[in-house]
Amino acid sequence: MNGPEGIHDWDTIDWRTHELNVVRLRRRIFKATREQDWATVRSLQKMMLRSWSNTLVSVRQVTQRNTGRRTPGIDGEVALTSHARAEAAVTRGAFTSIAPALVRTSRG
Repeated sequence: MNGPEGIHDWDTIDWRTHELNVVRLRRRIFKATREQDWATVRSLQKMMLRSWSNTLVSVRQVTQRNTGRRTPGIDGEVALTSHARAEAAVTRGAFTSIAPALVRTSRG
């Protein structure tokens, strides 16, 4: 994961910078898709998944802006405080590099 190990203060994050990073990356993905450069598209999508800015903006969207922000997610957690939001961003960002499980094949 790129980005800091912990967030010191959720309320002092420069959201404009992170949102512009995400917008810029989305624009690059769109442009590469339009040009049918699939290797670049895949590379940029991987970069988006590992992006610290994308993690922060996503956690902010789910915990502050969405109508269902008070509804627990699949993990049963609701992040209503700044500290809880910061912890959610750090823990969500840590799970971006899990290796996929092997697929079992039937032999017959």
